[in-house]
Amino acid sequence: MKVALATWNGRISPVFDVARQVLILDVEDNRVVARHEEMLPGTEPQAQAGRLASLAPHTLICGAISQSMAGLLATKKIRVIPFTAGAVEEVVAAWLAGTLPNPTLAMPGCYGRRGRFRGPGGGRGMGACFGGRRTIM
Repeated sequence: MKVALATWNGRISPVFDVARQVLILDVEDNRVVARHEEMLPGTEPQAQAGRLASLAPHTLICGAISQSMAGLLATKKIRVIPFTAGAVEEVVAAWLAGTLPNPTLAMPGCYGRRGRFRGPGGGRGMGACFGGRRTIM
């Protein structure tokens, strides 16, 4: 199975819609058997989604993503695990362990109360992160 991670400076890219790079993992029996980086256009949504689809990942792990982009990827049968944050290797380890999505690797505000202010979700669930859905598709 192929998994794509939107990356930037060794971390999950904060916004997939303008991400310029993905790490592609070939995973077999919960082990990474191959990995390589690919460039994305980082521009027009159709081009971004089309380039990712040409790499044939089953799943995309990314930071923030617009609902329109998530919809484009869903039409291309790419499962999205959005609002993920952290160091790439830490996220890869969590994916292999089957623990994504994970509150410790979520963007701020996406899993309940993380600080003094409760935000749109009132401290419950994922706040404004796609109305509480943890994966798309």
